[in-house]
Amino acid sequence: MRVIDEDGNQLGILSPQQALAIAQERGLDLVEVASQANPPVCRIIDYGKWQYEQKKKQHEAKKKQTVISVKEIKLRPAIGDHDYEFKKNNALRALEDGDKVKASVRFIGREITHRELGERVLARLEKDLSQVATVEVRPKMEGMTMFVIFTPKK
Repeated sequence: MRVIDEDGNQLGILSPQQALAIAQERGLDLVEVASQANPPVCRIIDYGKWQYEQKKKQHEAKKKQTVISVKEIKLRPAIGDHDYEFKKNNALRALEDGDKVKASVRFIGREITHRELGERVLARLEKDLSQVATVEVRPKMEGMTMFVIFTPKK
């Protein structure tokens, strides 16, 4: 097996017993880093310290990751102006925070026969949010609910 010491210098191709003896002599561990290589590559390192550094790297990578969530606002076909403005402002706030917004219009009973009312509400919302958002999913029916998904503009 090819052996690399703690400083990154190659010690050459050694038998497993020789490599293990060198590692024990230095008070370190022998760790296989590339088993697919020919011959396999092993490193002489402090395994506990190496594990700690790997966890730190993962933690840093996780910090830099952005989580995008989907906020939902629920509307009705015959929504009042004040209620509409209130929900539109909530959607604006969520979009400015970088979240996606799902706007849904729920039809109850015979309202389903007047889908154009729901389409009008969603078209109005789309027009009002056009400065800060783009439409990811066009108005779509799912059972008794019509919905649109907005994503924040870059």
